Order: sequence, then structure tokens, then C-alpha cells
Amino acid sequence: MSKSKDFSITSAERYSLALYELASENNVLPQVEDQSLAILNLISSSKDFSNLIKDPTNNQEDLLKIIENISNDNKFENLFKSFLSFLVLKRRFFYVEQILNSFIETCSQKRGELKAELKSAKKLSSDEISKITDELTKNFSSKIKLNYKHDESLIGGLVVQVGSTMVDTSIKNKLQQIENRMIEA
Repeated sequence: MSKSKDFSITSAERYSLALYELASENNVLPQVEDQSLAILNLISSSKDFSNLIKDPTNNQEDLLKIIENISNDNKFENLFKSFLSFLVLKRRFFYVEQILNSFIETCSQKRGELKAELKSAKKLSSDEISKITDELTKNFSSKIKLNYKHDESLIGGLVVQVGSTMVDTSIKNKLQQIENRMIEA
């Protein structure tokens, strides 16, 4: 079973790289990236669409019609529409979420962005998140793509992770350290 999982990850990376190169060559990379995000948002927000993708019994013609309708409604680039149709014809539409996530990741890497995770105990405003992003950009001398999550279980403080570097100033972490010291004593 792990071999088929590895194959799907490898396939996703190959397809996403092909999409990146095609979009770049045709000077439609920003549009295709936005449209990929739109499809990923549709997958996460629509249970029907998500189930449609994962159902192996769907007819190819029906899937192609759905892609045609979505593409026309959202004014997708012909390249992106053709790519989605290609995935259906090659019976790889099941992996569209993995492929598009990999594509977004590839776009981010090619722009030299670093991925960062930010968790905070209190809900941060967009201005506070922006200031943290700017500070991380200065400290790491690279563009930062920040993924923010509000996590009340931290009790107080922040957890920031950029690549393999992690800074945890949360009260939850400090309490765990105290608990560990008490157990060791």
C-alpha cells in the first residue's frame, strides 16, 4: 500500500511541475496559481465537489462537463482548463488536490518564499500578523509565506515555526517543561 501512496506523491509532483512549466512558458503563472487556489477552496468548501473527485465510478464525460462549467463560470485560463481535462482523461483527477497543492508549493519555492507557521493563544489582527510577517522576513532575509492559526489551548503566547526553526513562547509549553522537571526530580 505504501508503494501506491509513494506513486501518487511522485505523480502529483510531476504533474504540478509540468503545470508550472506550461503556465510559466505561456506567461499565465499568476492566473493559474489563483485558479488553482480557487479549485482547492472549492474542494475544501464543497463536500459534493470533494466527493465527486474521490468517487471512482464517475463517468469521464460527466467530469469533463463539470470542469467545462466550472472553467467557464470562473473564466479559467484555457491552459488550466485543458490541464484539468487532461487529468480526467488520464484518470488522475482523483489526485487533483495533491497536484494543485504541490503546484502552489512549487510556485512559492520558485519565488524564494519560506513557509512559516504561526499559532497564537489570542486572536491576532491582520495588522499584528503583518508585523510578525515583516519581522520574520527581516530575520530570515527571505519572503515569508505565513500560515496563521488561532489556538486557545496554548493559554498564552506564540508558537512560530519557520522551516526547522521553532520558537515556542506559549504558557502551555512552559507548564509542560515545569511538569517534566517535577517528574524528573
